[in-house]
This record gives sequence, structure tokens and C-alpha cells, in this order.
Amino acid sequence: MKPKSVVYVNYGSVTVMSNHNLKEFAWRLANSKYPFLWVVRPDIVMGESVVFPREFMEAIKERGFITSWCLQQQVLSHLAVGIFLTHCRWNSLLEVVSEGAPLICWPFFGDQQTNCRYSCTTWGNRMEINPDVKCKDVEALVKEIIEGDNGQRIR
Repeated sequence: MKPKSVVYVNYGSVTVMSNHNLKEFAWRLANSKYPFLWVVRPDIVMGESVVFPREFMEAIKERGFITSWCLQQQVLSHLAVGIFLTHCRWNSLLEVVSEGAPLICWPFFGDQQTNCRYSCTTWGNRMEINPDVKCKDVEALVKEIIEGDNGQRIR
């Protein structure tokens, strides 16, 4: 893996989303063409089991890895991690700031919106996804952080 090329995605242990949002994130990650590690809990979809389409699994087989759990601090400290797509809980923010990776934030509830705003205005190390996960948002932000001037500035 090239340094700063992997997208690490983790929405924590409490956040849930619709099946539609899960599939939007999945296809945007697949279409971004970047390698990724995605932590997907079995209960992340509200009231449903997580099932990814066969076409998605085929599209990511060379560069996407999905797991139900990982040691986040170890992942964030790896040189290949270039972006952390997160829900913005405080512990996640502290871990990523200590490692210096840029954030793509998708705050969901509680302190997450405040943490997201603080991360942007005070630390300047994040970009935010539209709450309804527009199709091109994830792809565009990933590309901007890995390849663009904003990504270099954020680092």
C-alpha cells in the first residue's frame, strides 16, 4: 500500500443508519477506486441485517476489506491510512488527531455535530458529508483529500 492512500471507515459502536445510506456509502467507496478498510457492525443497519450486493463485493475484492471490529488506534497509526471517515465521537477524534490523519465527518447524533464543527473550525482537519449521503459526496471528498490541495492543507 502506498502511504496515505487507504480510506478507513468506522461509525463506532452505537451509530445506526438506513440500508439506503449503507449502500450509498458502499458504492461511493467502491467507485472512489481507493483501497479501504471498513468496520461494519452486524447491527449498523436499523432493523435489518447487513447484506452487501454481490456486485459490490466483486467490485471491491482487490482493494476493499470489511470487518466487524478492529483496533482503531493501530489502524490510524498505520502509514497507509490517508483518511478517516467517522461519526465524530470524541474518542475517535482524539485518536485521529494524535495520528494526524484528515477526517471526513458524518455526524449522526449527540455530541457528534458539535465535535464535527469543532474539528473543522479549531483543528481544521476535516470535511463534512451531507447528512443524507448524496451519491457523489463521498467520492468527491475522498478524492479531494487524497489528491487535492485541501487534503495537503488538512494534513
